[in-house]
Amino acid sequence: MQAPDLTSATLSVEQMLAAPESDYMNAAQQAFFRQRLVELHDSTRARIRDTKAQIMNPPELVDLSDRASWEEQCLILMRIVDREQKLLPKIQQALERIRLNEYGYCLETGEPIGIARLLARPTAELCADVKLCSELKEHMYVKERHV
Repeated sequence: MQAPDLTSATLSVEQMLAAPESDYMNAAQQAFFRQRLVELHDSTRARIRDTKAQIMNPPELVDLSDRASWEEQCLILMRIVDREQKLLPKIQQALERIRLNEYGYCLETGEPIGIARLLARPTAELCADVKLCSELKEHMYVKERHV
């Protein structure tokens, strides 16, 4: 079996996962994630725009229960828009880390985040171990505040 060509900027997910550790965050992998982040940014902006347009153009509703359902749906859509608007700066920060050759490395430890984790969450800033510890600390803090 021939080793995957990692010099191409159009790597597949399979090639990314099969790449040796020594190729971690080489130019082709950075190009792959740059493209993925740009696509994520564009699709997120499009969803925000479409959702806002949907909210701004309500259907004519005469029935009170239909109106209540529409208002509830709008509340859900606004929460989605809010969440997606918070994603945009994270995407931009990830693109900046690629530009600075810092992408793919934990901001706290400097260790590799890992291809699989970045494929699942391309805006990841922390390796899985540090993120888990952070979440456990946050959970304990919230638990202590409610006791």
